[in-house]
Amino acid sequence: MTETNNSLQGRHVVVTGAARGIGAAIARSLASQGASLSLMGRRRDALQQLAGTLPGSGHAVVVADVADAESVNAAFAQARAALGPVAILVNNAGQAESAPFHKTSLQLWQQMLAVNLTGTFLCAQAALPDMLQAKWGRIINIASTAGQKGYPYVSGYVAAKHGVVGLTRSLALEVARKGVTVNAVCPGYTETDILRESIANVVAKTGRSQDEAMAEFAAGNPQGRIVQPEEVADAVRWLCGAAAGSINGQSISVSGGEVM
Repeated sequence: MTETNNSLQGRHVVVTGAARGIGAAIARSLASQGASLSLMGRRRDALQQLAGTLPGSGHAVVVADVADAESVNAAFAQARAALGPVAILVNNAGQAESAPFHKTSLQLWQQMLAVNLTGTFLCAQAALPDMLQAKWGRIINIASTAGQKGYPYVSGYVAAKHGVVGLTRSLALEVARKGVTVNAVCPGYTETDILRESIANVVAKTGRSQDEAMAEFAAGNPQGRIVQPEEVADAVRWLCGAAAGSINGQSISVSGGEVM
């Protein structure tokens, strides 16, 4: 997956959910390749803090709620005004909450679909016209192994991520002859705030120690470890480059072999 430095020079990349975790790792990786970034998220202070640490200059900070159509349209208009047409979109914004199926409220179900699936749909619709005009583009959806298999107690999240994988495949076929590729990256349990919150939830509900809960999550990975955000970012970086031009409609599992 080696690319030369500045291989993304001149490319305007939008990263949603950029403030922390996988999104921040992706932002750092793509900035190191010369990309100009629009960092989207809900917390301006965290986005600005990240922007100040990135190589290069002129990165834009854009506050947006990806589940809200008006907010998304306004955010992409702001991003274009700052950095020009969008060449690459990384749909990273997501949210995971757990509950047994019989205790999953309609509100929780709709929230999981809104943030994880509808947000991906809205941002792709907002970015795609620029790519079609340029006859080149990359859409990379951060799904999850939850888009490739089932997990108990997160039915809403799993359903939404399966939807992201389906959307990826369908859109990839629509734009296959138009210079645009659409792919999904599917991390297993990754060292992020979402995982830390899940571990805290296990500790609170079961009385297990934090180390025991962490070991339980790591056990699902055949390598017996937690994925690092930088490993996910590296897969994204590769998909952005010229060498991945024939990769389209794929769901690349970054999970140590949990999904094959």
